[in-house]
Amino acid sequence: MNTTKNYIFTSERLGFRNWMEDDIPQMANINSNTNVMKFFPSVQTAEQTRGFIYRMQQQFEEQNYCYFAVDVLESDAFIGFIGLSDKDFESDFTPCVDIGWRLSENHWKKGYATEGALACLKYGFEELHLEKIIATTPSVNIKSEEVMKRIGMTKVKSFNHPLLLDDERLRECLLYSITNR
Repeated sequence: MNTTKNYIFTSERLGFRNWMEDDIPQMANINSNTNVMKFFPSVQTAEQTRGFIYRMQQQFEEQNYCYFAVDVLESDAFIGFIGLSDKDFESDFTPCVDIGWRLSENHWKKGYATEGALACLKYGFEELHLEKIIATTPSVNIKSEEVMKRIGMTKVKSFNHPLLLDDERLRECLLYSITNR
């Protein structure tokens, strides 16, 4: 196992880094959990997870940001991702930079999503000099919307997500945003 972890930045309890091969099985396990993926059209396979991680590695090389692999500093435990990613699906607010998170179920309700998202906003605004960061979630995902509010984002509107039009439960999404102050 590769235990060399070069953190791009840290928060009080979390380390944010680019992805490693060793992360693939752990992230695949998270992506196959039906509770974690409740607000997505389906769980993801190991191969889909591998593709996602490769895309994130490539995006980091090009942009200096991605949905970062996240570890708990105290225990060195990998818990999922929190970070920034480019979005370019067809809408009136894309292309844009999105903030998102997906954590293993046994690391929920510890404040990690909020703490990590605040650290990512700080990185995006102070280090990358981004002007605006958005977040989207299906309107039924109250917990993600609560995180968006806690990190200071403002609701912009509801919209039908073009990639979820065939999914009656997930189609209606919320758009939140925050600008660099």
